[in-house]
Amino acid sequence: MNTIKLERYNKEFVRAISEILMEEIKDEEIHFVTITDVEITNDLSYAKVYFTVLDQTKIDSTLEALNGASSFIRGKLSEMVEIRHTPELKFVYDTSIAYGKRIEEVIEKLHEEKK
Repeated sequence: MNTIKLERYNKEFVRAISEILMEEIKDEEIHFVTITDVEITNDLSYAKVYFTVLDQTKIDSTLEALNGASSFIRGKLSEMVEIRHTPELKFVYDTSIAYGKRIEEVIEKLHEEKK
């Protein structure tokens, strides 16, 4: 599939899934979730949905709640996004923010040692 079209779908899915989580989901575990990215496969059959949470202790319970609600989210997504076949959703915790934070801490420590 055209990469430009895939990128457009990825961005549209981030927006739509975020909206669904804010307005449609009643589960308390899912309320403080931020969708950071979506990667849809070329054949549009699967989509990895990357998320972060404010409370780091609730990563596992939030992941379980999101994967449990994935069929509901997928149904709502098919109503919001014009696509022939809505991909199956797989939620994955996004470690890139924690990784970036760790790099920032290391850089700060190096600057302090240099002084």
